[in-house]
Amino acid sequence: MDPKTQPLLIELGTEELPVKALPGLAQAFFDGVIAALEKRGIAVERGDARPLYTPRRLAVLLPGVALEQPEQASEVFGPYLNVALDAEGKPTRALEGFAAKAGVDWTQLQKTSDNKGERFVHRAVKPGVLTIDLLPDVLREAAAAIPVPKPMRWGGNDYGFARPVHWLVLLFGKQVVPAELLGAKSDRMSQGHRFEHDKPVWLSQPEDYVEFLRGARVLVDPDERRARIVAEVEAAARQVGSDARVTDDNLEQVVCLTEWPKAVLCSFEPAFLTVPQEALIETMEVNQKFFPVLRDGKLTQYFIGVANIESRDESEVRKGYERVIRPRFSDAKFFFDEDLKQGLASMGGGLKSVTYQAKLGTVADKVQRVAALAETIAREVGVDPAQARRAAELAKNDLQSRMVNEFPELQGIAGRHYALAAGEPKEIALAIDESYQPRFAGDDIALSPVGKVLAIAERLDTLAGGFAAGLKPTGNKDPFALRRNALGLARTVIESGFDIGIPSLLAKANENLAAKNVQADAGEIYDFILDRLRGYYADKGVPATHFNAVAELKPASLYDFDTRLDAIGQFATLPEAEALAAANKRINNILKKADIEIPHAVDRALLGDPAEAALAEAVEAAIGDTDDALHHHDYVKVLGRLAQLRPQVDAFFDGVMVNVDDPKIRANRLALLRLLAARFGAVAAIEHLSA
Repeated sequence: MDPKTQPLLIELGTEELPVKALPGLAQAFFDGVIAALEKRGIAVERGDARPLYTPRRLAVLLPGVALEQPEQASEVFGPYLNVALDAEGKPTRALEGFAAKAGVDWTQLQKTSDNKGERFVHRAVKPGVLTIDLLPDVLREAAAAIPVPKPMRWGGNDYGFARPVHWLVLLFGKQVVPAELLGAKSDRMSQGHRFEHDKPVWLSQPEDYVEFLRGARVLVDPDERRARIVAEVEAAARQVGSDARVTDDNLEQVVCLTEWPKAVLCSFEPAFLTVPQEALIETMEVNQKFFPVLRDGKLTQYFIGVANIESRDESEVRKGYERVIRPRFSDAKFFFDEDLKQGLASMGGGLKSVTYQAKLGTVADKVQRVAALAETIAREVGVDPAQARRAAELAKNDLQSRMVNEFPELQGIAGRHYALAAGEPKEIALAIDESYQPRFAGDDIALSPVGKVLAIAERLDTLAGGFAAGLKPTGNKDPFALRRNALGLARTVIESGFDIGIPSLLAKANENLAAKNVQADAGEIYDFILDRLRGYYADKGVPATHFNAVAELKPASLYDFDTRLDAIGQFATLPEAEALAAANKRINNILKKADIEIPHAVDRALLGDPAEAALAEAVEAAIGDTDDALHHHDYVKVLGRLAQLRPQVDAFFDGVMVNVDDPKIRANRLALLRLLAARFGAVAAIEHLSA
């Protein structure tokens, strides 16, 4: 260790902190301490230091912090000479006042110059303050910077925090730094596990912290707790030849609920397995923070709870976990059984009395609009229209089920189970579930053909209806989740390879709204969808210039948009790309400024210059070579062939004047350039690739 540094430990002991907020609170405290130290010029050796925390503590452990600040240089500017000195060169009151404030005689001041002239300046160097004397302020500043949305107050105090504070450890090296924060005075005494180690933990130095707390049955490192939880949960699942379902969200919450985690294998009655496993998993993970146990992807009768104690009688802990889960499972089974008695088809009757949106009618109205769209889309992509319509007509029925009323997250999932129970074809049942995909960022799109069609139809109607009802997103407000729906629509179309015209389908969706006397601008909605794609492609590493080159053309098919974008990406790697992009930019500027009528064809008799004749011949050949590829959307081949025109394009601009006095020759040359630009423009506006 550097003799000019000491390790620093700060631990703020509290009552149980909010689970979901805990990592953020710990990170903010950690960042705040480092920021406060660096603000004061105190060097910090962070190493691999990171926030340490448990439900009852926030801690910062830094391996090396400088013993003192470096020297503090200051520079304070005073009055200009014409104000500071009188005609005889003696100090004025302004200069004397400045010197007095600096604590020196005016003759000790230095001079400096700026663009306004010469002025006095006081420069001084002070020795750095000892870090130990600054740490109380560092602590208070870091604590004040922690974002606590709803501070609690306790004991009649006028201050608050996320939870009441009970102890404070502040060690710099082996020395306790005197300080007070939120009613707690600093000490070297930490606290172990509430139940398994009820004695204070004496810390001689910061380096002992993690090990001594571990001895007191507290794992202060969240990474260590996380690894232990995963290892124990997986080991428990292996006892019954299965695998534990460990999601990131559930794992993080258990990490924030425990200090000394211990996995306990539990079970429930097999009769509950007749309930859709998604409902049981939802109950286990969301309500109880248990880990379901699956075999080959199917839920078993086992689950794993994680206790915050290593009990002498684990069977009692097991009984407790099994007891709390049984009522929730019983409710789920009751809801499921009652829904099966009613049947999915009959549930749809209730949708006529459920308002979807005031201007757009009921959910039943939306179902009919989506069904009509699904039938149209199905015909275009080669999917059975009857199945698409049937899936759309049943897709919202489960909203009237008892199961979805209790578990809203099971929309579509419950419908799939009820459809299968009612004897509907599996394609229709699966589509009911998949119509909600992607449900969240990063989720997969629908996989089945009917599911893809229904997902697209659903989002088209939602977008058209949202815009027609005046619900276009503004700022952070997006009540109908139109941004998410636009991206979900685009992803489904592109990733499915459906070459369908979105503007025409939006127009169809708009027609379906006529009965409600509301209308949307299909063009505005399509622009909105393209804007969502900007972020989608940026996440894939596509440069904005490439996106803009295609977006300017607004291809009606999003799949075609993607195909063009891929071609632009390949074209941009060619050595000819930059020069041709620049030439295309120049051509477009010339054409925009043209003040004469440009003919549609090039007159070969007017091609007097060898360079323009060569370009005309090359362009004509390239157009002939790319007609078929353009028709079949083989844009890579088109741009690859056009890239071969660079020598002729360079020669033309090097040796030919376009805007000559002779109007016929000028118009003919403009026609040639427009022909070239049009063929490039048939793929993308490649001028965007030019810096």
